[in-house]
Amino acid sequence: MKVLFIFIIFILSSKNLTAKDLTNQLGRPDKWFNSLEGMEAIKNILSHQSTIGIWPKNINTAVKKHSGKKDSIEGTFDNSATLNELRILAKAFNATQKKIYKKSFLKGLECILESQYENGGWPQRPHSSGYEQHITFNDGTMVGIMQFMQEVADSPIYSFVNKKTRRECIERFDLGVNCILACQITVNNKLTAWCAQHDKNNFNPVGARSYEHPSISGGESAGIIFLLMSLDMPSNEVIKSIIAAVKWYKKSKIDGFSFQKVNGDRLLIESDSAETMWARFYEIGSNRPIFSGRDGKIKYDVSEIEFERRNGYAWYVKTGEKVLSLWDKWKLKHEAKIKN
Repeated sequence: MKVLFIFIIFILSSKNLTAKDLTNQLGRPDKWFNSLEGMEAIKNILSHQSTIGIWPKNINTAVKKHSGKKDSIEGTFDNSATLNELRILAKAFNATQKKIYKKSFLKGLECILESQYENGGWPQRPHSSGYEQHITFNDGTMVGIMQFMQEVADSPIYSFVNKKTRRECIERFDLGVNCILACQITVNNKLTAWCAQHDKNNFNPVGARSYEHPSISGGESAGIIFLLMSLDMPSNEVIKSIIAAVKWYKKSKIDGFSFQKVNGDRLLIESDSAETMWARFYEIGSNRPIFSGRDGKIKYDVSEIEFERRNGYAWYVKTGEKVLSLWDKWKLKHEAKIKN
């Protein structure tokens, strides 16, 4: 499958800042990687690489050297962990030709390839149990990995990777697209959107933490749609998937309300001037927005969950705005196929 080399930044309000910090390092000029500061930063990054080749989340790995044992590092693909470290190492190798940078990069890439399930999905963390073993769309995990596969295959930055491996990255991307199509939730014989996690064996929507139930996600589904829309020559199955998902977004939008701070508490407030928004989670079947506290009990009113969870989680998102905006452009580009 031919794809456009495209970067899509998919940001939920819960996005961590350490990924952004590492992105800033990617903007450094080549000469920086040969400076004392640059070499120290890369040395720090290398120290945080786990024994299987990936990095922990919620840590700016360029700032401080890992002080513990290597086998204590819990590498993950969650919250953009690992991907930005690999991007920085690729740039560092191109700037310095230091073999240790290339070796570290290839080890991380190999772990990503080995972690993909035969059905095309990626877990949040390799060799994991519990919800981390599921096919993970939460916080853009699988979409981010797939974008990285495109990147390695297409960008000259990764020309040091052998051609066979770069071709394999495209094959793995295509396998990921098949997995996405298999995961799309059907309700009353109609395709809708996706859950934040799906079972690694049967593709069914599954929950994660106690307040994250099997549901249709108004947040994570957007990143999936962006990825599918980036395909240069989408198949009929992909076109069908996109059309159905956009219909679901149109059906599920919330107008006339805003979720805002009032006297230190986040409340759902009626407002004629409020921007359109979507719930993070919708109940499969009824399509009602659902919320939950740490007790795991489903509520249909965000005010009924405890203060800590109500104020500590992104219960509403606005990513649907971009879905609908991109849809207008995408349908014009693929108008002939849509009509057929």
